[in-house]
Amino acid sequence: MANPLIYHKQGWIEVICGCMFSGKTEELIRRVRTALIAKQKVQLFNSKIDTRYGIDSITSHNQNKVAATCVKKSDEILALVDKDTQVVAIDEINFFDKGIVAVCEQLAQAGKRVIAAGLDTDYRAEPFEVTAALLAKAEFVTKNLAVCTKCGNPASFTQRISKDKKRIVVGTTDAYQARCRRCYKKPRQ
Repeated sequence: MANPLIYHKQGWIEVICGCMFSGKTEELIRRVRTALIAKQKVQLFNSKIDTRYGIDSITSHNQNKVAATCVKKSDEILALVDKDTQVVAIDEINFFDKGIVAVCEQLAQAGKRVIAAGLDTDYRAEPFEVTAALLAKAEFVTKNLAVCTKCGNPASFTQRISKDKKRIVVGTTDAYQARCRRCYKKPRQ
């Protein structure tokens, strides 16, 4: 959580990461709603790849929803952010190209609070490069855990249960489960 004593014109980057079903989007929406209560101007962005719950919104698995602008490439965000916007929220950063890191840095340099959420690792437990790079640049990092669907322990791994082999497959409980370290089974190459 951002320190309220930080000079108000200073920008920074907050990253919310974790496995599937760990509440990343819920936390992003909560922070956005808090900023709106504080009467801050907020703009939200999502990747056009994320079509699970419709388009033009950020939607959690619990169906909490906020309107957002969906973009195909990270550099589209800079042209869409209004000068007087104070908070920029970006969901599913792992779906963006590597330029998202520079976009977030440029927004923070311009005095914006940037809240980014996304998966830290893929279904093979390999880091998403954009998330890892953004974690290294962020002032604030929150790592969320889910509940293992096998044993109930804290889960930090995303188990793919579908047969797809592509790195990015958009899905929910039809394709993924949260697993703890003991219950997670790394897929074969």
